[in-house]
Amino acid sequence: MAEQIGAADQYEIDSAGTSGYHIGEHPDRRMRRVAAQHGLKYSGHARQFHPRDFDRFDLIIAMDTTNQADLLRQASTTEQQSKVHLMREFDPLAGGNAGVPDPYYGGIDGFEEVFRIVERSCQGLLDAIENGQLDI
Repeated sequence: MAEQIGAADQYEIDSAGTSGYHIGEHPDRRMRRVAAQHGLKYSGHARQFHPRDFDRFDLIIAMDTTNQADLLRQASTTEQQSKVHLMREFDPLAGGNAGVPDPYYGGIDGFEEVFRIVERSCQGLLDAIENGQLDI
């Protein structure tokens, strides 16, 4: 999305989990399949969030309230805590503290639903950053 608006060089985006279950593994094959159907290539390997990521990134986006709580526990300052947001804070179709559902134990339809949620949320996040609505 940042590439589409000519702003890719302004952002460094990374992904990390709060647990170490899948460190070093490729993204789930079902997610890679859904992403490919939408013209995206998922590459890279899973890594675990590290507290030094608070210093590396301006925003830390959690997929659900459990991950958000894990991240907030790792934050050592109020400044670090203020960097943590829920992904669906930026989803125009979400309400309250909605989390992104975990499709892992379901079928491909769950991965498609998650893709749509994350796509909407990322667009909302990018819009909020680009419009100066986030203090970063």
